[in-house]
Amino acid sequence: MSSWDFGDKSGAPAGRPATEDAQAGGGVAFPFAPAASAPILVPGLGGGEAAKPVMDEDSVFGPPTGGTAAGFAPAAASDALADHFLACCRLGRYLTVAQGNRFVITDDFRASPAQAPADAAAMAAIYSRDFLVAESALLPLGRTAGRLEGAERAKFERLFDLIEAHALAPAVKSSAHAMLERDFSLIDLRAIEGDLDLRLSPARTRYREFLAIVARLIQGDVAARDFVQEFVDFTRTVAGRLDFGIYSFCIDRIFGSPRVPEGVKRVLAVEIIKYPPLVRRELVTNILTLPGQPPELVAFVRRLLNDRLERAHLIEIELLEAVKASRLTMGEIETRLRREIRPA
Repeated sequence: MSSWDFGDKSGAPAGRPATEDAQAGGGVAFPFAPAASAPILVPGLGGGEAAKPVMDEDSVFGPPTGGTAAGFAPAAASDALADHFLACCRLGRYLTVAQGNRFVITDDFRASPAQAPADAAAMAAIYSRDFLVAESALLPLGRTAGRLEGAERAKFERLFDLIEAHALAPAVKSSAHAMLERDFSLIDLRAIEGDLDLRLSPARTRYREFLAIVARLIQGDVAARDFVQEFVDFTRTVAGRLDFGIYSFCIDRIFGSPRVPEGVKRVLAVEIIKYPPLVRRELVTNILTLPGQPPELVAFVRRLLNDRLERAHLIEIELLEAVKASRLTMGEIETRLRREIRPA
């Protein structure tokens, strides 16, 4: 198991992932809106002019159709969210919020820790395929444990033992062990948060820079070929360092925007088909189920899939597409996968 890190680190051809073991998940992600107090400056805009503030996603693509607030719905039952996370895990997906309309990202646990039920946060820390999300889920758990005493604190100590034993992410295992050893020290919590910031901040800055390139493409200031090269470099740079939900949101908005030329979308689809299977499955099914998608583009993507993928991968895409289009439940897809996908 791994995060979605498939950047070109081993000499793989341009645009082709260097590994095939990444796991991914679904839902329509939501935008990372930079804080107004931290203006984004990207050098090189306007053909050598001074750096200018970069537009956010809504300025580039228009307003999204879904919600944009981080955090979990306060009314959501704790056991329901934990059960939903478990269902995502069994399908090998990244975690989505209970409504299934977007991915869970690190901000959900960092910005709104009070809204993250303890059992759901523990499930995310153990099973999230996005290791950044898994690490961020430790933070509200550690803060809560540090405030408790007696039997209640003992429960959290046992929970951290479980996390250390079963977490998919090596960093989560070591962090859970350190927090137990040092009695949920606030210093350790701040160290985890600081380490996350060190990894996330450069990737989110690169994401904002890429948004500026998308804006220039829409304005006709960037050639399609140059944009595709920029997209490949952007993906290599942020893979495993940016919340997968933010990356997926960016792809969704590109393919859902009538301002982006269809020819560019077709070339990007060819690149995405090369991604590791579960990453590809989630991104492709998002493309196929986006409202208002031109039939010609959908037909092109389906031809790509049929020409290049094995039957087992085609079935996985078909079933997940049905889930996202509300034709199947997550339980039904799990049953059909067990029945239809058998070893060759």
